[in-house]
Amino acid sequence: MIPGINPKKMQAMMKQMGMSQDEIDAVRVVIECEDRKIIIDEPSVVKINMQGQENFQISGDVSEVSNGEGDISGAVAPEGVPSEGRAVEEEEEEDKSEEDVAVIVERTGVSEEEAKKALEEAEGDLTEALMALG
Repeated sequence: MIPGINPKKMQAMMKQMGMSQDEIDAVRVVIECEDRKIIIDEPSVVKINMQGQENFQISGDVSEVSNGEGDISGAVAPEGVPSEGRAVEEEEEEDKSEEDVAVIVERTGVSEEEAKKALEEAEGDLTEALMALG
């Protein structure tokens, strides 16, 4: 809340502006992303309604698990990027590199070998590799 303002007065002002807030007694909040789940244990959840639009404010102990890890009941907060995450990143970089090679071959008509070499010389920069071959 705002310092120096009576909480009851604050509630009355919020009601005048069409706002209301309710605390939700939650045990855990899980946010599912394509590649991972964000888990918030022992959360403090507040539902805020402002002129018909609902918003949620969440705070608590945050941890993440990748979707391939399965059970989220024992999720542990990551120290940097987990080794599984690095493997996924390397695989994604490899796929991107292959896609870039295909783009270079398609646009310039050079062989895959020449496209890979140009991409390496450009340190993975697709635009720079295309310009060098163009």
